[in-house]
Amino acid sequence: MNSYQTEGIILKRRNFKEADKILIIYSKHFGKISLIAKGIRKTTSKKGGNLELFNQVKISVARGRNLDIVTEVEVIDAFKKWRKNLKKIAVAFQFCELVDKLSADRAENKEVFDLLVNYLKNLSQIENYQLSIKNFELSLLQSLGFWPRSKSTSSDLDLEAYIEDLINRKIFSKKFVQEVTH
Repeated sequence: MNSYQTEGIILKRRNFKEADKILIIYSKHFGKISLIAKGIRKTTSKKGGNLELFNQVKISVARGRNLDIVTEVEVIDAFKKWRKNLKKIAVAFQFCELVDKLSADRAENKEVFDLLVNYLKNLSQIENYQLSIKNFELSLLQSLGFWPRSKSTSSDLDLEAYIEDLINRKIFSKKFVQEVTH
């Protein structure tokens, strides 16, 4: 298979060389994948606006030697209802960071994909950010097999500390969410 299509959420992006970006996407069919978007930083790029953080996209990809290459992209949902609210952006950033840090590369998990899409879709209606994050963390841990579904959590359980122990590093977005939501 020299090319493939999938649907995904853009979790992370970083500049690469002069005009390219490396994207981390959580895809419906392949789990977390790293792709290169060539020429995306050029002002003439037609893909640039479609490959924004948090966008749900349908993406066509060609197999590359080191990284697969984005050939076409179409936005399914840009989540415009909450895009101008800094608190909601911070929460979306934390959702995406958690999925990125806890997911193994190329480990398909449709349940995680659906969880992330549903939380991003419903973010415009969320008012209790901390409760929403805690619910997302628990659901994500259960979907990935890090927490038994039959085991409940107590209200004083610090899921973020548990996750930081799992990934052996701090959750970068936690501080940002606390700053903007308090």
